[in-house]
Amino acid sequence: MKLLLLQALTSIALIASGETSFSSPIGTWLAKDGAKIRISSCGRNLCGFLVQPNPPNDPETGLPRKDKNNVDPAKRSRNLAGVQILISMQQKSPGEWIGHLYDDDDGNTYSGRLIEVDDSSARIEGCSLGICGGETITRLK
Repeated sequence: MKLLLLQALTSIALIASGETSFSSPIGTWLAKDGAKIRISSCGRNLCGFLVQPNPPNDPETGLPRKDKNNVDPAKRSRNLAGVQILISMQQKSPGEWIGHLYDDDDGNTYSGRLIEVDDSSARIEGCSLGICGGETITRLK
């Protein structure tokens, strides 16, 4: 009985304080540019992979897009689909993960965050030299 009372009081306190629980960001997401990202667990962390870039094929060659902007010349010939873009995202607080982000537009890796906005949207943010940017992604059902 005491346990039930304690659980009820805790629930009331959380509701009154405005805290909400977050769903897991694990799943497939749609970026603003139409790319699809799959977020999954990687041990105790989260990771994210580019499932399908948009457009999926290079307009110049008609072939699947390559990671041609990668700073590592040895990786420039790999397919962009399947590249890890969220790296070692560790939970910082409920609904927020910090780690690294790979930007296929310039081929660099930055410190970044994944922030759950609600059940159907999240924000990916990255920073370099004090300049930050990001975008909201939408959960695919």
